[in-house]
Amino acid sequence: MSFATLGLAEPLVRALEAKGYSTPTPIQAQSIPICLDGGDLLGIAQTGTGKTAAFVLPSIQRLVAANKRVLPTHVRMLVLAPTRELASQIADNARGYGQFSKLSVATVFGGTSINKNRQDLSRGVDILVATPGRLIDLVEQGMCNLSMIEILVLDEADQMMDLGFIHALKKIVRMIPRKRQTLFFSATMPTAIRDLASQFLTDPKTVSVVPESTTAERVDQYVTFVNQTEKQALLTLVLRDPTIDRALVFTRTKHGADRVVKLLAGNGIAANAIHGNKSQGQRERALGEFKDGKTKVLVATDIAARGIDVSGVSHVVNFELPNVPEQYVHRIGRTARAGNSGIAIAFCADDERPYLKDIEKVTRQKVAVRPLPDNFTGLSNEIKAARVKAIGADPAPRADLPRQRPLPKPRATHAPTSTRDYANASRSRRGRGGRGRGGQGRGGAGAGAGAAR
Repeated sequence: MSFATLGLAEPLVRALEAKGYSTPTPIQAQSIPICLDGGDLLGIAQTGTGKTAAFVLPSIQRLVAANKRVLPTHVRMLVLAPTRELASQIADNARGYGQFSKLSVATVFGGTSINKNRQDLSRGVDILVATPGRLIDLVEQGMCNLSMIEILVLDEADQMMDLGFIHALKKIVRMIPRKRQTLFFSATMPTAIRDLASQFLTDPKTVSVVPESTTAERVDQYVTFVNQTEKQALLTLVLRDPTIDRALVFTRTKHGADRVVKLLAGNGIAANAIHGNKSQGQRERALGEFKDGKTKVLVATDIAARGIDVSGVSHVVNFELPNVPEQYVHRIGRTARAGNSGIAIAFCADDERPYLKDIEKVTRQKVAVRPLPDNFTGLSNEIKAARVKAIGADPAPRADLPRQRPLPKPRATHAPTSTRDYANASRSRRGRGGRGRGGQGRGGAGAGAGAAR
């Protein structure tokens, strides 16, 4: 089967040939004909299987065939993504696939110049790839109009709705025409998320190329049981493996990602961190150095890792197991992409064993146990000693404690404690004839003068 036999036009086939693509993946083979017919679609496929091309290619063809002129500030196709990196990646692919179509492509997401976003949208955009927050800001400022949307796409739909985006999505959907094509694509689609998707889709067809939540067959998965305090030494030993081309290391928190980078540096291993607290420039530099091979280790949180589509990621290391089992599927899917194989290694402390059990239940497979290296205690002590000598005392691992609400501060009875209290007190003083703007009390000349202001 070729892309031409799926019904794609010659300019798209030519663009694919220029990128070296000749045979569609299963998700592309099943999704493209449905999308070309204009129907709604719920597509479920593991990450790295070509979901982006599955919705971008037929959408470009439909937009070109409709031959509509986009009006200033208006958009014809909207693709929503949960992270900046994923939005940027989708836009880059859309430009590549549509290089012979003359369609305009733009991105809007946080961390970039909103003035640049306004400029990009001013003449109108055929394909806009956006994160929900920045898009809503631009719409409310009158800089973006969604009333001409012909195609709506949610990529990583489970994450879009499962990570607190549901209210923003509903708000956006209310702004766009009811008569549209809607496409959902995701690596996982739990029942609860499928129910939410039913609110956005009309009589959709479902394409599932693999059982939901299963992990890529080409990824060799291992778990090593280790004390929390020994994880850093174990990570150092793993990353010293000369067979590693690029390694993506996952932590649960932004603080944890920064800490891992610092400690690796103390052992002579260069690494960068990518997470939500990093500026867009920092994130782009970190990802660029990882792609170029300048640093072979990138430490990431789950949210920031969406959109990291880097060929040659040979290893994924779960420094901390995710407390949401579906995240494990997304994490290890960063390796074994484009037909390659990969290795996923998980470090599991005693308090993380329930997370491992949930992961094995969701993926429906046992993770093979890899024992600690021989003489691990001695090696660990050597690594710690070398690091302490290089950067000083080792910071203690951060405990994952439940958040507690702070105790309320005692409120003074003789003074207002909030802006509203100050405002009320000020009005009260004016009403009693105090030195407010009125100056002379209720009914006095000063009150009239104050009101006139």
